[in-house]
Amino acid sequence: MVRRKGTAPRSKSFDKKTDAEKWARDLEAEVDRCGFLPDTKLAEDTTLADIMTRYREEVTPRKRGAKIEVFRINAMLRHDIMHRTLALLSSSDIAAYRDERLQSVGPAAVVREIATISQAIDTAMKDWNIYLVRNPAKLVRRPSLPRGRDRRLEGDEEQRILAACDRGRIRWLKPMVVLAVETSMRRGEMLSLRWSDIDLDRRVAHLSMTKNGSSRDVPLSTRAVETLSGLMQQPDRDPEKVFMVSENAVRLAWDRLRNRIGLENINFHDLRHEGVSRLFEKGLDVMEVSAISGHKTLTMLKRYTHLRAEDLALRLG
Repeated sequence: MVRRKGTAPRSKSFDKKTDAEKWARDLEAEVDRCGFLPDTKLAEDTTLADIMTRYREEVTPRKRGAKIEVFRINAMLRHDIMHRTLALLSSSDIAAYRDERLQSVGPAAVVREIATISQAIDTAMKDWNIYLVRNPAKLVRRPSLPRGRDRRLEGDEEQRILAACDRGRIRWLKPMVVLAVETSMRRGEMLSLRWSDIDLDRRVAHLSMTKNGSSRDVPLSTRAVETLSGLMQQPDRDPEKVFMVSENAVRLAWDRLRNRIGLENINFHDLRHEGVSRLFEKGLDVMEVSAISGHKTLTMLKRYTHLRAEDLALRLG
C-alpha cells in the first residue's frame, strides 16, 4: 500500500514481495515527479488487445492507409502479447514479440507493427485517460531495415518493355510506363488522375491527394504531354478518369509483361526510381526534384536516387 497526504491511498497484491516493492517504488517516484498519486487501475484492467481493438475502430478509419492497418492489427491480435495488461507490459515483452516476428516476416513489417503498437499506446495515454509512466514500445530497438532497391533501367530494357506493351492487348499499360518514368508519379497517383486535373497548355498535372497526405503539381515533359494527348484523343476514353483500372490490375499486367521479356527482377515502382534519378541527371537540384517527386525528406529522396558513376564522371569533365 502506498499512502501520500492529500491523495487516496493505493494498494495492490503481488505473489512476490520484490514485485510489490518495485511497484511501490515506481509509484512513489511518480508521485515525486508529478505531485499526485496517479490512478493506474485502468492500466491494470486493460489489455494490449483492448487498446489495439479500440484503436482499430476509432483511429485507423481516419487514416489513408486504413485497410492495410486494419489487416495488420487483426493479424497482430492473434499473438500472445496482446493478453498482457498495460500495467505489466514491458519493453522486454515487445522485444520478445519483435524477435518472434522476425522469424516469419521481414524487418520492415516488424517495424510497422511496433510503430502501430506505440501509436495505440500513445493514444491510450493521451486521449483515453490510461495512465502509464512511459510508452514501453518507444524503448525497444527496431530491427535494421535492408538497403533500399537500387534497380534502374539498363541498356535496351526500356525499349524492350515498351515494345512488349505494343505487342500486348492492354492499351493503358504503355502510357503508365511512360508517365512513371517521365513524371516520377506513384502508381496510385496515376490511377487517381482525372482529366480535370490535367492542364496540357500549362503542362501541369495536379495531384489533389498523395501518399504523404498533401497535394502537389507535377510538371509534364514533352513526352508526358504527348502521351496524355494521345490518351485524351481516344474515342472510348473515360470522361472523368485518365486510367479506369485498379492497382491490382496494374500489378498483374506488369507481372505478365516482365515475365514475357525475362525481366523478373524489376518492379513497376522501380520506374519511379528511374524517373527521380533522371531528373538529377538533367541537372535539377534537390528542391526541384523533391517538388516533382513529392518526397518530404532528403533521406527518402536519397533512397529513390541512384546516379550512375559513369554519368557523374562525364559531368566532372
